[in-house]
Amino acid sequence: MDGIFVRNAWRARRAAAVAATCACLVLPLLAQPAAARGPDGIADVAENVIDAVVNISTKQKVNVANGEMPKLPPGSPFNEFFEEFFKNRRGPNGGQQGEGNNERSPRRVNSLGSGFIIDASGIVVTNNHVIADADEVSVILNDGSTLKAEIIGRDQKTDLAVLKVTPVKPLKAVKFGDSDKLRLGEWVIAIGNPFSLGGTVTAGIVSARNRDINSGPYDNYIQTDAAINRGNSGGPLFNLDGEVVGVNTAIISPSGGSIGIGFAVPSKTVVPVISQLREFKEVRRGWLGVRIQQVTDEIAESLNIKPARGALVAGIDDKGPAKPAGIEPGDVIVQFDGQNIKEMRDLPRIVADTPVGKAVDVTIIRKGKEEKKSVTLGRLDDTDKKQASLTKKDDDPPEAKTPVTKMLGLGLAGMTDDLRKRYKIKDKVKGVVITEIENGSAASEKRLQPGMVIVELQQQPVSTAADFKARVDKLKKDGKKAAVLLVSNADGDTTFVALSLQ
Repeated sequence: MDGIFVRNAWRARRAAAVAATCACLVLPLLAQPAAARGPDGIADVAENVIDAVVNISTKQKVNVANGEMPKLPPGSPFNEFFEEFFKNRRGPNGGQQGEGNNERSPRRVNSLGSGFIIDASGIVVTNNHVIADADEVSVILNDGSTLKAEIIGRDQKTDLAVLKVTPVKPLKAVKFGDSDKLRLGEWVIAIGNPFSLGGTVTAGIVSARNRDINSGPYDNYIQTDAAINRGNSGGPLFNLDGEVVGVNTAIISPSGGSIGIGFAVPSKTVVPVISQLREFKEVRRGWLGVRIQQVTDEIAESLNIKPARGALVAGIDDKGPAKPAGIEPGDVIVQFDGQNIKEMRDLPRIVADTPVGKAVDVTIIRKGKEEKKSVTLGRLDDTDKKQASLTKKDDDPPEAKTPVTKMLGLGLAGMTDDLRKRYKIKDKVKGVVITEIENGSAASEKRLQPGMVIVELQQQPVSTAADFKARVDKLKKDGKKAAVLLVSNADGDTTFVALSLQ
């Protein structure tokens, strides 16, 4: 008995010591300020808006042959399920069990995403990729009821879509907030349908703004560490006032799950797109009629622009609004309709958001001096233009001997009928022809090719190789570090290239 008592006493003392140690670990956590655990208002916001957040269910008919996996929309939670399903259905010889290998069988594929109601009459916003190629779209409300949805309009460039449902009673709707007022570190709330689990609330902060993830021409994403997973696409991102400041669209993840890097289309971009989709069933974007490129440090130094900023006009559409307004290749657009253009990618987004037909002021820098132009915007035609290839073909005529001047890693020759025919250069293109590129030179790193034509050097036309060489020699004498070339392809599409003179 005594031995048992001693052991129990020892255990009691040990338990008390462990409890004391645990208390030491717990007390500091309990003493943490509320701000460290997140704002208390998250629960209030979630409770107030969750009925406006919906699940989007789509159905699509696909033909499946030889056990082939159907193609599902990006981010579909059913990818893994179908992969396992079709794997198990393959027979011992790799074909479908009970089916001929060449048989094609129509099947229905389901996919789930998220969305939110912006009008009590039944207007729903989601991502375009959530409803892409769907034959049927349904909206599942927070109370579990399902409504058949009609696609009002969609926009691939911003990945947004508008749906319409007919409810038996007015629905709960949410309002948009101003994403431009978001600050880094500000708390945001994401609500959606991750992994088909239904309405799920996550919270985090704004990690970054104006993110370009190369998904489209108007990238301007909000980055957040709020958990966003597959199925969250199309769901809203709220601020602490319960306003929608973004539409959750993409994640970066090697595993498919959240690693704290999610992206949302800002409400500043969403609102005008949704408005046009509701009114016109399409997006009507402004068009300036210029081809632009980034103002690099080299180009900025050569054009006397300090600091480097704006969008460099590389070419003008002959039928576009910019040409009659007096905008020319070589101009740097630094302000458009009162908005500063900090870098090249700002301009397409701002122009696209500007109403068609509006007269706007455009501030440019030309030869180191600011000028103001007035432009009446046209409407952007989204059809893609194919660029002609400069690749030499087997049926090209044999090369004739042409005097060539070599400098800056380039072989240069004055324009001749033979060169125009050899490289299929259009008559409207004038200048000095690049006939060869020296391997390992600075020119080779700039993606210049034989058959391209140097139209201008330092914003002055050039017509002969000797003229080009004389101007380069003068730039070196003046202490310039780089020369800016306006280079054209065979069709006349131009771009600026800065070549080092060192």
